[in-house]
Amino acid sequence: QVQLVESGGGLVQPGGSLRLSCAASGSIFSSYAMGWYRQAPGKERELVATITTGGSTNYADSVKGRFTISRDNAKNTVYLQMNSLKPEDTAVYYCNADIQRTYYYSSRRAYWGQGTQVTVSS
Repeated sequence: QVQLVESGGGLVQPGGSLRLSCAASGSIFSSYAMGWYRQAPGKERELVATITTGGSTNYADSVKGRFTISRDNAKNTVYLQMNSLKPEDTAVYYCNADIQRTYYYSSRRAYWGQGTQVTVSS
């Protein structure tokens, strides 16, 4: 089995910063793209940022220039540094990872974390 454990959420004032972490553990043969998504109340889950094993990144337009995604391949961990936070960034943030559990390519699938709440409010 594979587990994704997120940490780092919380309450922050507008303009503040938070750093989210997500560590993948368990039976991991190889990991591919990892990323962050978020879901605000009454809205659909949306992409925030993704990163490949080679370090190529992709960001939602709403967070470009404010958020930075990074990863430590040796630790199977992905990070999201969030700066200049706005009230509209308030959401549950979910980690996502594309992981192959065994030698067999058929064992590759996407996994989700349990989510961590980020609240931006004065």
